[in-house]
Amino acid sequence: MNFLDMLRDASTRNDSMLCVGLDPEPSRFPGAMKGDASKIYDFCAAIVDATHDLVNSFKPQIAYFAAHRAEDQLEKLMEHMRRVAPHVPVILDAKRGDIGSTAEQYAKEAFERYGADAVTLSPFMGFDSITPYLKYEGKGAFLLCRTSNPGGDDLQAQHLADVPGNPAMFEHVAKLAQGPWNTNGQLGLVVGATRPNEIERVRAVAPTMPLLIPGVGAQGGDAVATVKAARIGGGPIIINSSRAILYAGQGDDFAQAAREAAIATRATLQAAARG
Repeated sequence: MNFLDMLRDASTRNDSMLCVGLDPEPSRFPGAMKGDASKIYDFCAAIVDATHDLVNSFKPQIAYFAAHRAEDQLEKLMEHMRRVAPHVPVILDAKRGDIGSTAEQYAKEAFERYGADAVTLSPFMGFDSITPYLKYEGKGAFLLCRTSNPGGDDLQAQHLADVPGNPAMFEHVAKLAQGPWNTNGQLGLVVGATRPNEIERVRAVAPTMPLLIPGVGAQGGDAVATVKAARIGGGPIIINSSRAILYAGQGDDFAQAAREAAIATRATLQAAARG
């Protein structure tokens, strides 16, 4: 199956819009693991084992591994996810953005070295920075569109006077992704949960695209407003929660605590979808 097929299957099979973000911080690990970067794989694998029947995707953030020279542990984790949850797609959160042979190497890293099903990208350098990823048949790519950080206003909210309709830059990115850039049919967009009104504006331009939505949980995004906005048009929804699930418990039962947090988050999203 291609990435979107996997996403739809996992969403249906697990009745879920939830993505668990794997952002391992050794300083926050429980018990004897605390501060030990050599335990990154062990911690993340336990989270995966506890939650894989509750999610529609996992999203490891590459910086949390690379900062601790733990890329080998990320490779091992990717293999583990393939074994225990082969139906759950894995989105490598790398936010790459470059051109030419460099972009080709980043694509090779994501899809060949790590075996990811999709990757996050910055579209700032234009279409030729994205094409190397689209050459991988069946693989997905999520373009940063409207992020929730305050600095996102610096560029994403600026209006483009030379584009018909004078859209904000994030609306223009969404239109390009929905249209001419989506050459393999596997593109999606990243939009922040803290801006549900702008999720609606993205949906107006890109109603059928998958949306990857971080910000529910520790970042304070409103789950009900997020789901309501993202459901417009019917495109797939991936709502990411990282810290609120990963660090739900600090004892030996941390994985069970993570499972309970994931169950509660999934239930909140399900209720929002029914509302």
